[in-house]
Amino acid sequence: MRAGLAAGGGLVLGGLLPGCSDGGKAPDGAAVLTDTPRRGGTVRFGVIEGGQAGNLDAHKPVGSGAFRGWALYAKLWEWGLDARPKLALAEETEVNADATEWTIRLHKGLEFHHGKTITADDVIFSLLRLTDPQLASPYAGYLYSLLRNDVKKLDERTVRIPFEKGAGLVALAECWMSWGGIVPTDYDPVSNVVGAGPYKLKSFTPGQRSVFTRFDNYFKAGQPYFDQVEILDFSDQTGRLQALQARQIDIAPNLPFEQLAFLQADPRFEVVASETDVWHSFDMNLEKAPFDDPRVRKAFRLIADRDELVARVLQGQGRVANDLYSPSDPAFNHDIPQRRQDLAEATRLLKEAGHGNGLDVELVTAGGAGANAALVFAQQAKKAGVNVTVTKVDGSIFTGPKRNDWTFSTGGSVSRPFLLTVQQHDGPRAVGNKTHFKDPRFAELITQALGQPDLDKRRALIGEAQRIQHESGGMLIWGYSNVLDAVSKDIGGVTPDRTGFAGWRTDRIWRRSLTT
Repeated sequence: MRAGLAAGGGLVLGGLLPGCSDGGKAPDGAAVLTDTPRRGGTVRFGVIEGGQAGNLDAHKPVGSGAFRGWALYAKLWEWGLDARPKLALAEETEVNADATEWTIRLHKGLEFHHGKTITADDVIFSLLRLTDPQLASPYAGYLYSLLRNDVKKLDERTVRIPFEKGAGLVALAECWMSWGGIVPTDYDPVSNVVGAGPYKLKSFTPGQRSVFTRFDNYFKAGQPYFDQVEILDFSDQTGRLQALQARQIDIAPNLPFEQLAFLQADPRFEVVASETDVWHSFDMNLEKAPFDDPRVRKAFRLIADRDELVARVLQGQGRVANDLYSPSDPAFNHDIPQRRQDLAEATRLLKEAGHGNGLDVELVTAGGAGANAALVFAQQAKKAGVNVTVTKVDGSIFTGPKRNDWTFSTGGSVSRPFLLTVQQHDGPRAVGNKTHFKDPRFAELITQALGQPDLDKRRALIGEAQRIQHESGGMLIWGYSNVLDAVSKDIGGVTPDRTGFAGWRTDRIWRRSLTT
């Protein structure tokens, strides 16, 4: 592979990079890469497949199926580069005063891959399919208050979507733009894989390779740019890195931090670092000792040296967190004081809780940044008389049936607004509440916030809820990480993205051309 790389890998960019920058003037008339989008060619992505082969289901993606969804499916809303919802297939959306009813109107003249016009019937079909108990999508729970039988078509382009009174869903945009691909009424995730995304399906070999071709009637005029997108599946990071070096792939999204320095030193690639709200945590199970004692939880949060964790685990590619997620949300409470390491106070609290002679705990992790963070925290905890034994388990076990039963485990998640994240992790109806955090006032505030369209009033509710999380919740959120995407220098359009999906936006990228 190295021999092939030396012989041909530099041919694409050979003579271009030394002494010049992309889009700039090259010395002595040498060729440069332009930043003007152009059509044509093929781009190849490399994704880590993990334990099971992915699928193509718009509403129940498995493995790397979510990545394919960026090519295949379009939604009513999409993620803006600032990680906030922006209109996509929807021309207008409106929520009523108590967030019990949304009215959504489609743009005119939208089309699916097979030529059918997108109508209100397709929107209703997609929503009901996502929330169908028979499908059992893990994301249906976020739309828990939907009145499925009362969804109404107002005309060919307009739908009214009702929710239970007192359990409104302001966060519909956040929820649905993550897993709400609009598909036609004749959709089938195996035999009729049709969406309205920038690329349509050409072939799919589970666990190996997916090929997509440009959809010329994509709703964004002039996009996408490539003729073809290929997604190659890899079982591990090392194999993907080797494929990138050998120019078998062009983009490796979500690069592990330990590969950063190596690729930064290679002039054929750039690493796009996106500052995000992706968060990393140690999750304490409040139903199990010793974390059923709030003094122990507070002590553990005071043990953490967050600056050291960011420096060593994230290699400086991130920033310190304050035991709260979603800092970019416009309703985030920035007035809560930042926690800092205080070993003396941590030791006092542990002694008060009956652990004056020391405390032994097991910290379970699945590897990667979580494992590195666990080892660093174990070193920090010794200074407070806490012995942390780090246990690494296979990813399939870590996220399997026991995922919510660990006493102490590593955690974290992607960049999302607050009301979506709280429904995923520690809210009153959270589907993945590893900490088993339950607080009546917190639950009341979250329910009220979900039914409050007014941002200022919602900010007050969320602000109080976050103070409760910060004081008595079960997450020790120590840092927010940048997301790193490795990109061949001849690919344009991959730009920093607050969502962390810079390397996934297949509609925005193109192959740079050579000029002199």
